[in-house]
Amino acid sequence: MAQGLSHITFIVQNLDKMEEVLTNVLDATPIYDSGEDTFSLSKERFFDIGGVWVATMQGEPLPEKSYNHVAFKMGLDEYDSKLQRIQALGLELKEGRSRVSGEGNSLYFYDHDNHLFELHSGTLQERLRRYKTATE
Repeated sequence: MAQGLSHITFIVQNLDKMEEVLTNVLDATPIYDSGEDTFSLSKERFFDIGGVWVATMQGEPLPEKSYNHVAFKMGLDEYDSKLQRIQALGLELKEGRSRVSGEGNSLYFYDHDNHLFELHSGTLQERLRRYKTATE
């Protein structure tokens, strides 16, 4: 049985651009930069985002955008601030899916390498509770 999430790795063309996205939008803390060394497949950088180890490795970007995404938690009061940060970096916003009230708010955006990120203000428990009341 898996014991939880170890880390998330994103393959990116430009490590500096991805670091800008992670630190400015997701408030990531830089932990490690391999520099010219390659202990793994390529140059890499590690970050902490809310206790999650996020790795970036230099490589080819995703060939196309999809709805596959990683969602990070944000406070409901952070929506406007996060939106401004995303827009300031010129990142592409994706229109969110339709929602029922009570399941939280989300911002979806693509990075420079076609990765889709979501910032979400709700919890699993809130969503399940809301879905249950919608079917009763």
